[in-house]
Amino acid sequence: MTDATRVEWREWGHEAFSEADERDLPVLLSLSATWCEGCHEMDATTYAEPRVAANVNEWFVPVRVDVDRRPRVRERYNMGGFPTTAFLTPDGELLTGAGYLGVDGMRQVLESVHRMWNEDGREAGRIPRALNGDRPPAGELSEAIESHLAGQLETKYDAEHAGWGTDAKFPLPRTVEFALKRDRDRALRTLDAVRDHLADEVAGGFFRFAGARDWSDVAYEKPADTTAAVTRAFANAYLYTGEAAYREPAAAAVEFLTDDLWTGYGVGGSLGPGLGRAYYAAPADERADLDAPRRDLTVFAGANALAADALLTFAAYTDDERAREYADRILDGLERDLIDRDAGVVAHHAPTEEGADGTGDDAPRDLLEDVSRVVGAYVRAAGVLGEGADVARAVADRAIAELHVDGSFVDGPRSGAGLLDRPFRPLDGNVELASALVDLAALTGEDRYRDVARETAESFAGATDRLGVQVAGYGSLVGRLLRGTTVVLVGTEPGSDLHRAAWRVADHEKVVVPNAHRKAAPAPRSVPEGAAVVTAGDAVSAPATTPDELLTRVAETVE
Repeated sequence: MTDATRVEWREWGHEAFSEADERDLPVLLSLSATWCEGCHEMDATTYAEPRVAANVNEWFVPVRVDVDRRPRVRERYNMGGFPTTAFLTPDGELLTGAGYLGVDGMRQVLESVHRMWNEDGREAGRIPRALNGDRPPAGELSEAIESHLAGQLETKYDAEHAGWGTDAKFPLPRTVEFALKRDRDRALRTLDAVRDHLADEVAGGFFRFAGARDWSDVAYEKPADTTAAVTRAFANAYLYTGEAAYREPAAAAVEFLTDDLWTGYGVGGSLGPGLGRAYYAAPADERADLDAPRRDLTVFAGANALAADALLTFAAYTDDERAREYADRILDGLERDLIDRDAGVVAHHAPTEEGADGTGDDAPRDLLEDVSRVVGAYVRAAGVLGEGADVARAVADRAIAELHVDGSFVDGPRSGAGLLDRPFRPLDGNVELASALVDLAALTGEDRYRDVARETAESFAGATDRLGVQVAGYGSLVGRLLRGTTVVLVGTEPGSDLHRAAWRVADHEKVVVPNAHRKAAPAPRSVPEGAAVVTAGDAVSAPATTPDELLTRVAETVE
């Protein structure tokens, strides 16, 4: 596969690694993304330089991977950002790597790796620690885990600029959501900074991160999953505050997802930076005259499930009909193109003209990142729309059967080129799926989902002292497993005053179950028609028949 870079790129797969083995050459792996400006710049300069290209083609087997299409490759070989240039043995072991490299830097690295290979060969390769076969240290769940992570919210907080950390600033939406119940002032100040620095004031949506502590040096790229996750965090902030300062950025992001990134049946993958600051600083009437940013309209399962979740969350709190309608359309598209409802299989992305993943190969399936978001989205749909529990069950059952290994979830099928056959157990992915399983258990009354979630959480509990604010959602998961989840069972159709009031209960971790009066309803207990019942742990409220009564029952039942 030859392109304007002058490099003879191969596709990721066994064929490329077999070639490297036969020719006794290392693999040069380039991790790139449509939205990554540095990736395109490196193609236009570094890889286009004739001497660099000649050395790459002579000394290596060059492989190009789109990180959105192959997230398991991304997680195993990412060197801290994109572009990533990683050097591998023919067995997929890591030799060394770097991020962006200019012409001079690349020539030095190429020569260094070439010498290393000639001197040490395959013996120089190593397996990254996360893939060396050791399972994370297990332990018992205790309140100390949630307390430790709540303490990290204060310890790592940037009191001057908001957000967490003292270097680049990411929006960390799941950390914000954890903080909304435990450190609300810091959560809201962080969202204020995100709104002021990472929100596109013209078209809506959120940029991926800021390169500096004060939220400057913004990376003007808008992946769909970033915008979706941050939109949900703003919607949840609106639930607690009722303030337009949090509702309006979420509403603008809903418009962005369902307009700028809309494909006709789902949300596209990303919008690139284009002209960067010049484009995004321009008012709406001037942007039309500028070159539009690169747009990737690939429909990814995980990003679309996360978008549907965010749209339904916003709709539940605001009665926004556009958000509700487009969430329903996304879910329909997922079921039509990416989810096998009978088998519970989730394909990573929709087919393209070239093939399922743009290269002629089938799209990856059963990826932890996808199934966790799909289960979460359909549980949310069951609570808001009254439909979706059956899809959530099917996908959850498949994930438990195929990905739950020795107490926790691996990130996908244990097969493939490079190091894809080695199990990788990402904590954030495990937390996301385990949290969705806790919700599914609360929705259906099936304790088996909660049991798997608890076993998964216990598998990481021995490493609590090493956990930082970036995985604060683990604290929320543990807290819910220890105390139970607040569930509002509503004996009415979705959309009734009582159902709408249930969603407005100020707890974004609750589960709402409509149609709980029906015998066939997927609910842990039945309630009288026209009434609502609140459960929290072992506590069960008396029935409420009005929104005001429901708020009283919540206050009486939830500690």
